[in-house]
Amino acid sequence: MTGGVTQDDTPPAMTMFTDDMNEIDYKKLFGEARKYFSLEWDYTKLTAVEKLAVLLSSIAFVGVVLVIVAFALQFLFSALISLLASALGCTWGAQLIAVGILMLLLLVVFAFKRQLIVDPVARFVSKLFLKPEDNE
Repeated sequence: MTGGVTQDDTPPAMTMFTDDMNEIDYKKLFGEARKYFSLEWDYTKLTAVEKLAVLLSSIAFVGVVLVIVAFALQFLFSALISLLASALGCTWGAQLIAVGILMLLLLVVFAFKRQLIVDPVARFVSKLFLKPEDNE
């Protein structure tokens, strides 16, 4: 036949796409993709563990600081009550003044909870989980 292409006249570039070759390439490609996703999953788990460790250590640190601050405030207010009791002459009046100061402090914290608590925590968590990686 002139001008037509028969099965025996297939171009050399087309012979490499036989069924056997495609099957081998697909198996190889599937194996490489599986290996890639396995490595990505391991990287994701390691990153999650690292960030969770930073988050939990920060929570533990804040907890320890809060306990120490609570004890310090307790001693500070005990000293304030003693000072006010000696100045006023009555212990219950000094205790009421100390409670009033604590309630005022609580109201200030409640009024500014977004600026004092919510925003710093949200900023910390967003920097921890959404910061761009160094290797990208």
